[in-house]
Amino acid sequence: MPSPRRTHDTYFRRAKAEGFLARSAYKLIEIDEKFRILGSARSVVDLGCAPGSWLQVASMRAASQARILGIDLKPVQHDLGPRVHTIVGDATRLDCTALPVQPPFDVVLSDMAPNTSGAGDDLRSATLCREVLTLLPTLLRPGGSLVMKILEGEQTPEVLSETRAVFAQARMFKPRASRDVSREMFVIGRGYRPGAKR
Repeated sequence: MPSPRRTHDTYFRRAKAEGFLARSAYKLIEIDEKFRILGSARSVVDLGCAPGSWLQVASMRAASQARILGIDLKPVQHDLGPRVHTIVGDATRLDCTALPVQPPFDVVLSDMAPNTSGAGDDLRSATLCREVLTLLPTLLRPGGSLVMKILEGEQTPEVLSETRAVFAQARMFKPRASRDVSREMFVIGRGYRPGAKR
């Protein structure tokens, strides 16, 4: 069985060979292959999008006319084509009236993670996830889908429960491209119900 490090190196080399900006592209590809999130999406927003690998995947796998928006505190340094727009800013404090692609979106992606220090990383990750859930009434159309990274910890079941409260279906998933030793998981929500109470 390959070691986690060797698997990591395999995805890293594959990303370079296939033109992806980061190995995280394969996490979203696997999620989309399993849950069919992007195929019919006409609009996608990626919160915490730098360096841009998820934007690349969204551009490849969303509907041909889809408009895609990425938001991050760090600029995306690459031109990802005319369908992809990026802005520099805090994804949790959006002025939606100023966005180059207007909500609501068919899909909200969040690969955001806190600055990791070891202690309390999972709690800060859960807080970020709750901030994303708070944004959904503005960002996500009824029936839309969510993919959101979380670091597994004591609040993970609560975040999943809060997600289930506003989606017809919600579950946790760990792609093969995530390292075995990593606490990284993804919350997958489908069938957004904006009127439901968390």
